[in-house]
Amino acid sequence: MLPDRLPTLPALWRWLVAALLATLALSARAEPLRLVTEPWAPFSYLKDGKPTGLDYEIAAEVFRRMNVQVHWQFLPWRRCLAMARQGQADAVLDILETRERDAMLIYPSEPLSEVEFLLFQANERPHAFNTMADLQGLIIGTQAGFQYGEAFMKAPGIYRESAPTLEANLGKLMLGRVDLVITDRRAGQYALEHLNLQQQVSALPTVVSSDRQYLALRRGPGMEELAERFASTLRQFRGEPAYVELLARFATPAP
Repeated sequence: MLPDRLPTLPALWRWLVAALLATLALSARAEPLRLVTEPWAPFSYLKDGKPTGLDYEIAAEVFRRMNVQVHWQFLPWRRCLAMARQGQADAVLDILETRERDAMLIYPSEPLSEVEFLLFQANERPHAFNTMADLQGLIIGTQAGFQYGEAFMKAPGIYRESAPTLEANLGKLMLGRVDLVITDRRAGQYALEHLNLQQQVSALPTVVSSDRQYLALRRGPGMEELAERFASTLRQFRGEPAYVELLARFATPAP
């Protein structure tokens, strides 16, 4: 039996949009989010073959509270960026926001963590650093695909030599193949501790740059809403004792 009145066009359109959104939501829950990141302790890394790290644990707990399944992959950073650009990954963990990346990624309003980039030196070959001019003529070890702030990246006269990992850079530093290595304060201290280089390598006190790390989502249907849900859930988690306990578990001792 037909209804007395057929729905008007605006009402029918709203119903179709609602049905489409519901279908998309169901599809999103049916397939895990494909999330990529590079191993970078203590933020995200593999220990005994299992993922761990401060930002990994935060993101995993937030997604658990959101009832969103995630499939993690730990890959070289350049491959992570390429997968996001080609639509082969849904999200990238521990990424800095740049103008070039805005076209392909959505950043939640709440960052995961903050980074401070410092220069690390071999104690046998000390250097003074206060301004970018002090680095002219020096070879600085960087990581492929990483950003260290516009001032450092565009400063003239600096030779930036990339390596696949921080550990490789520290090895080059010990061999005298680079003059300094740039990395985050906590990442550097963690690497020195685990490579037993605390007595041979130290950080210079002047901060090169500081920034925020995000879990960024690829642009697509429903991703902006997912990004805001992630930010809201993360803010709520930060107000709980469990978050403070997590920070303490991954705290890096002061040098």
